[in-house]
Amino acid sequence: MALRLKYSVVLGSASPRRVELLKKIVPEFVVDPAHIDEDALTDSDPYVTAQRLAREKAIAVFERHPDAIVIAGDTVVAVPQDDGSWMQLAKPADPADACRMLGILQGRSHKVITGIAIRWPLGLESMTDAATVTFKPMTVEQIEDYVATGEPLDKAGAYGAQGLAQRFLERLEGDFETVVGLPVKLLEEALRSL
Repeated sequence: MALRLKYSVVLGSASPRRVELLKKIVPEFVVDPAHIDEDALTDSDPYVTAQRLAREKAIAVFERHPDAIVIAGDTVVAVPQDDGSWMQLAKPADPADACRMLGILQGRSHKVITGIAIRWPLGLESMTDAATVTFKPMTVEQIEDYVATGEPLDKAGAYGAQGLAQRFLERLEGDFETVVGLPVKLLEEALRSL
């Protein structure tokens, strides 16, 4: 159901997945990606990283659109470690890095955390949503064949749950849209509360 909002809406992301998901609740918006140093904002806690990156993106884009509602998001793939820390997997640098990441994820569970921030003329709101994804065991050949499609190269954790990687998913606990990059239900509730 489309929302009626008092302000124009700007999506602070160039992600085609976020564009498609936002269209479910906001029929018209402008796309204006933020350009920030994501590495400088990474925290050891992936929940903090996702929320911080979303907030900073929303703040940066709002400077260019001070009379709009700016929506920004960031997705972090995090693998729990034995010592209680997290290994965070960003977008792969190249195909070899994508193979490395998928090798880490295969046969185990990890968290996908999406941070969302909404900046508008009267304030700033941010939140996170998380899902647990479990991959089936994968062979080196399966990983290399998947990476050769090019799909993993622009995605956190080197996979797209909505694409060809679906065949490797054993279980998903939580909101599928959170894994794709924009928890629409959570965002819709936040926008309604504005």
